[in-house]
Amino acid sequence: MPEIFATTGTIAAIATAVVPQQGSVGIVRVSGAEAMHIAKTLFHAPGNQLWESHRILYGYIRHPQTQQLVDEALLLIMQAPRSYTREDVVEFQCHGGIMAVQWVLQLCLENGARLAQPGEFTLRAFLNGRVDLTQAESVIDLVGAKSPQAAQSALAGLQGKLAHPIRKLRAQCLDILAEIEARIDFEEDLTPLDYKSIISEIAKISTAITKLLATADKGELLRTGLKVAIVGRPNVGKSSLLNAWSRSDRAIVTDLPGTTRDVVESQLVVGGIPVQVLDTAGIRDTQDQVEKIGVERSRRAANAADLVLLTIDASVGWTAADEEIYAQVKHRSLILVINKLDLVQTQDIASLQYPPEINQVVKTAAAQNQGIEALETAILQTVQTGEVQAADMDLAINQRQAAALVKAKTSLQQVQATIEEELPLDFWTIDLRGAIYALGEITGEEVTESVLDRIFSKFCIGK
Repeated sequence: MPEIFATTGTIAAIATAVVPQQGSVGIVRVSGAEAMHIAKTLFHAPGNQLWESHRILYGYIRHPQTQQLVDEALLLIMQAPRSYTREDVVEFQCHGGIMAVQWVLQLCLENGARLAQPGEFTLRAFLNGRVDLTQAESVIDLVGAKSPQAAQSALAGLQGKLAHPIRKLRAQCLDILAEIEARIDFEEDLTPLDYKSIISEIAKISTAITKLLATADKGELLRTGLKVAIVGRPNVGKSSLLNAWSRSDRAIVTDLPGTTRDVVESQLVVGGIPVQVLDTAGIRDTQDQVEKIGVERSRRAANAADLVLLTIDASVGWTAADEEIYAQVKHRSLILVINKLDLVQTQDIASLQYPPEINQVVKTAAAQNQGIEALETAILQTVQTGEVQAADMDLAINQRQAAALVKAKTSLQQVQATIEEELPLDFWTIDLRGAIYALGEITGEEVTESVLDRIFSKFCIGK
């Protein structure tokens, strides 16, 4: 049995980030049967404060043997079952930094607790029926959210917005299975099975699964973000574009070609989607060894990006060097950015030539902060016109959930094939049970230890 499943005993962990000289509060969380005993051993609450559930006590943490003062702190008490894990939980809210929380954690471990495994608090919440598996996964999504929209999607998952339709579909499959099995066991006592109704119900369930699967790409975008590479020959304004877009001076801007020698990153949010923008070195043949390394990194960044912004200089127009770069990146999703419009007459802009197969074109004057909104609109259009077309932005399934939904859909398709081949009812139930099991994997009603180990090992210690 994996170590993460050793869920007996009382566990403790630091539940907040430990950063030197930063963070005003550090929390040590303890869960289990000995949580209250450990709290009363270490925490001294002056006066007549009541040690009751859902109260916050003020006092001092002291070493139980030497009575040495460790910290002035607050103690939050949450007794079972009204806690995150449905066990007794206490939280020592200490001063932030490194020393205080580390010392308090060590005292907890010396007085009856063991160090929690990654995700073990949430695992206990799942095993004790506090959350289902979709809600548990939403916890880690919320912790790692890179945009307000990603956080909103995770909160929707925590509220059961994904679990509810999955349970409904599974219940419908169970009802169909009960109908079929009843006819197998008591055929003579019941009316004939309504084949058309069964086929119609299975088709409706398959359609609902397809709609849920359509949110998988959106979920991946919300969780991992969109990687965008700004590429082009030297001195076309790539760094100015990054600076204008990020509203900062992340990249050095000069009139000298080859100023950017390495890939410069910036994290942005566009339309609720986290975007990692990579400003790359100008791509050209060069004898400068340092610049040559930067050019090679630029090529790798372009090939790894989800979207390429091929930037050209409007005052120069489409050149042979631009054509060479385009040949290297045209297999990627691409937007052509015609920059430095402020250096060109209006009539000259209309006459600019570029490959006609490029559909998305944005015109900017990055040095004047012009065209950035149009660029963001074009990026969102590129995302929406691709395979990412989630109707419900709150529902955003992950890869594990998508795989289970695919298994369920495949099983239902096999049931439909079995019916069309007029095979006995016993054959219908085999694949129908497969669909029921696959749907149950999503919420945790049907789940293996290896699946739980894979999910909860991704959590940080203390969550």
